[in-house]
Amino acid sequence: MKIWCIEDDENINNLITYALASQGFDAVGFGCYAQFEQQIKTDRPDLVMLDIMLPDTDGITILKNIKNDRRLEDIPVIMLTAKNSEIDIVKALDLGAEDYITKPFGILEMVSRVKAVLRRCEKKEKAQEQLSFGNIVMDKERHTVTVCGRQIDFTLKEYYLLKLFMENPHKVFSREHIMDSVWGESYVGESRTVDMHIKTLRQKLGTMGDAIVTIRGVGYKLEDIEK
Repeated sequence: MKIWCIEDDENINNLITYALASQGFDAVGFGCYAQFEQQIKTDRPDLVMLDIMLPDTDGITILKNIKNDRRLEDIPVIMLTAKNSEIDIVKALDLGAEDYITKPFGILEMVSRVKAVLRRCEKKEKAQEQLSFGNIVMDKERHTVTVCGRQIDFTLKEYYLLKLFMENPHKVFSREHIMDSVWGESYVGESRTVDMHIKTLRQKLGTMGDAIVTIRGVGYKLEDIEK
């Protein structure tokens, strides 16, 4: 597993990466956010260890950036810092940090807490591998969808469109939000594209197609079918 540490103190950075590497982790240290930001464009860690007081960007801002990025939001983050006030700890945890370790810290405890976070996240990922809504079951690991026990073939865009709805049942999505989430922010197209995919998605879902509800003037949502 890849663990990236953003820590400007070279001695601490080396100590952390050495300790994690001795436990079999692929540990990489970064002295500033700019180095991490460059690397994240082409690679992705399984966990980030993050100092708050950095030379270029403070750790809280980096934490916000990670958790507000759809590509990175599921990466667990452990804060590793000398700031030990209750308000600092609560702020980081409320923003999505998995754990908060204050300096000075024991190496054995640090490694143990890293392993604990990874175990929790692994259990969470396994629990989220399968989504279900009514008679629709989506297996994200196998990339399959069944309706009333029968497997349905979807195009890639249809699959991700349905996945968006199933991960956020009852939530209304505008056409623009759907375009950004499924096609990407760089895609140049018309909202009519969304409408056409919704139509084919409903058709393929058969009796469950009515669960995708049109909210006039706004967009679409996945809602329970009235019996």
